Amino acid sequence: MPATLPATETATSTTRKPACRFCGATLRFTMVDLGSSPLCQTMLTAEQLDEMEPFYPLHVFVCAECSLVQLEEYVAPAAIFSDYAYFSSYSESWLDHASRYVDDITERLGLDERSQVVELASNDGYLLQYFLAKGIPALGIEPAANVAAAAKAKGIPTLVEFFGVDLAERLAAQGLRPDLVCGNNVLAQVPDVNGFVAGIATLLAPTGVVTIEFPHLFELIALNQFDTIYHEHFSYFSFTAAYRIFAAHGLELWDVEGLPTHGGSLRIYARHAADRSRPATRAVAEMLEREQRLGVDDLATYAGFGARVAATKRRLLSFLIEARDAGKTVVGYGAPGKGNTLLNYCGIRTDLLDYTVDRSPAKHGKYLPGTRIPVHRPEEIFRTRPDYVLILPWNLRNEIVAQMAGIGEWGGRFVIPIPEVAVLDAAGREVER
Repeated sequence: MPATLPATETATSTTRKPACRFCGATLRFTMVDLGSSPLCQTMLTAEQLDEMEPFYPLHVFVCAECSLVQLEEYVAPAAIFSDYAYFSSYSESWLDHASRYVDDITERLGLDERSQVVELASNDGYLLQYFLAKGIPALGIEPAANVAAAAKAKGIPTLVEFFGVDLAERLAAQGLRPDLVCGNNVLAQVPDVNGFVAGIATLLAPTGVVTIEFPHLFELIALNQFDTIYHEHFSYFSFTAAYRIFAAHGLELWDVEGLPTHGGSLRIYARHAADRSRPATRAVAEMLEREQRLGVDDLATYAGFGARVAATKRRLLSFLIEARDAGKTVVGYGAPGKGNTLLNYCGIRTDLLDYTVDRSPAKHGKYLPGTRIPVHRPEEIFRTRPDYVLILPWNLRNEIVAQMAGIGEWGGRFVIPIPEVAVLDAAGREVER
């Protein structure tokens, strides 16, 4: 069990104590409290600007028994994911990541036209299109009907449902037992993590493989990535916590690798515990040992995060206020979930950020939740020629800098908010403010 910290440092301010979604233990310790925010992917139309908007707590707990970091479930998944604003295919670097994964896993597992792949939270078909191009049968499971429609338009078979034990049992009864079950950035988005992982165990072929990608909790802590915390992400995973959850449902993690995506992620590989055909690699033991050294089971590891987050808020606000006072104009690039957490936590509105832009047509002409900042097409930046462009999806900074290098024509600069406020020239080199 983790070491106990003084209650004044980590105890919640309420008398009601929520329970851990994995082990059921009472959640009594706080990693960070970001106040209240709206749902980060709920874009507003002009007609909704005069309506009340619900805000929910962004209070992150650490379970003292299993070390799973988590938010409470304030909104049912159906209210969040049935109609979703995020389309994966608008990021070129993410498409490249997906294509390379398909090449690698196809070779590693020997997948061919006799194999079956299932992707959980398959979005707009950004990944499965590469399996189908190789002649490998693939099925997507995606609860957002609007996003799934884009996949179907590409000819990608897609079920519009939430994944869990019930769906897994139905599909298995129909004879579907995939050789590969994959999911990218979905594990954090399921409040019933036990039902989700149990469903994977139910569906997976006896000698099948699971790969799951998720942002690594220790990268979030080390690089101050508090803006990746939002209501759509119910849990924040260390490798240790994932290992425990999968083991509880008869699945053994047999390999792991670090990835640069989303500010630092892990890709875990799992199989049925009874399947001994794929021995665990040394990387598994090394990652478990590393996280023990980092203090995954010590509450003191999480205690100072809130203070670092507050300091980042003050530095970003100072920069924006100084820029405004100097007569400079600042706009945003991107309308990601992480950007909405950042803007709402920092209290940034149109007095400090004129507008933001995004490549997704689904967001054009709409407004960011909470802050009501308008979203335009990227071309608006070249029309208005701002002094600074605040990159909200900082994990895509290289891609965005390359796309928007033209701001150098008028001396425009980029601003990165995480892990520390930094100013970049049009070529992406850090410069003095």
